[in-house]
Amino acid sequence: MDAVTEGSGTSTAPALSADRLSKHFGDRVAFEEVSFEIGYGEVFGFLGPNGAGKTTTVRTLGTLLTPTSGSATVAGLPLTPENGVEIRRQISIMPESPGLYLRLSVLENLQCFADLYEVPAARDRIDDALGAVRLPDRANDACGALSKGLRQRVALARALLNDPQVLFLDEPTSGLDPVAAREVHDLIDGLRRRGVTIFLTTHRLDEAERLCDRVAILNTALRTIGRPDQLRDELFARTLTVRTVAPIPEPDHVFLGVPGVAGWHEDGPSTYVLTVADPAVAAPGVTRALVKADADVLSITVSHHSLEDVYLELVDNDVPVGRS
Repeated sequence: MDAVTEGSGTSTAPALSADRLSKHFGDRVAFEEVSFEIGYGEVFGFLGPNGAGKTTTVRTLGTLLTPTSGSATVAGLPLTPENGVEIRRQISIMPESPGLYLRLSVLENLQCFADLYEVPAARDRIDDALGAVRLPDRANDACGALSKGLRQRVALARALLNDPQVLFLDEPTSGLDPVAAREVHDLIDGLRRRGVTIFLTTHRLDEAERLCDRVAILNTALRTIGRPDQLRDELFARTLTVRTVAPIPEPDHVFLGVPGVAGWHEDGPSTYVLTVADPAVAAPGVTRALVKADADVLSITVSHHSLEDVYLELVDNDVPVGRS
C-alpha cells in the first residue's frame, strides 16, 4: 500500500479537523460544537458513554450525515456535499459489526467489495490487505467458519482495500477475547507505522491508553482533548504512598520539612499519601527523612492514575479541563 509515511504528510494541513461541528436531529442534540485537529499518522481515540454522539460524529465526518452547523476537513478536503465522493475515496469506515457475507469466502468477500469500491488493480490490493492483516492463508475459508476475531481482521482488510488516508474504526475489538483483541491492537500499530490516520472509537479505556497518541472525551460536547499522561497530570495531583511497619509517631516532622512535599494525609494504618510536585525529586528526600526517623519502611510508591480515572472524573462529574 502507498499510505503516507508517518510524519511526512502530503500537506501541512491536518488529516482531520472540526471547527464547532454540530449535529441535531430536530430538538435532539447528537453532538455540539466539537472542535479538534488530527495529524497524519496519528491514532486519535474518541471516548464517551453510550449516547454521547461518537458514532454520529463518525457518520458525519464520513459523509453519511450532513452536519447541522460548523465545518470540518477530512483527508485534507472540506466536508461539503460537492467533496463527498472524493472524501469517500480517501477514507474507510470499519463499523462495530463486520457486515460480511458469511457464505462467501474471505477472498470472495474482498473481491465483492473491491468491485463495489471500483478499486484499481483489485487483486493486488486484496493481496496487500490480506498480508496487512496476516490472513493470506485463510483467503479461501468461508467467513461463516471463522472466529469473531478473524472476521474482524477480514473487515479490517476490507477497510484497507482503497488504501485510505483516514481510517475510522468503531469499536474494533468489541466482544473479542484478549488474544484476538491484542492481534487487532498489533494491526492498528502496524497501520500507524505506515502513516494511516486512525480515528478510534472505543469503550475499552485500556485499549485507548495503549494505542492512542491523543484522546478526546465526548459527552455531547467535548470534555477534553490531550495525551493520556497530560490529562492525568491536569486532573490529579502527583503523590507518593509510603507504607511502614508501624505508625510514625510524628509524621509532620518527618514529611513537611522535605523539599517538594506540599502536604500529606493518612490512608489507613501506617500508610501515608504525600502530595508532591515531582515524585522523582521528592522521593530521595522522603527516603532519607524516613531513615533519619528510624521508620521501618515497607514501600514507597508513585501513584498512577489510569485513563479510566480521567474518564470517570470527567464524565461522572462533568469536569472541564484544558485542550491541546
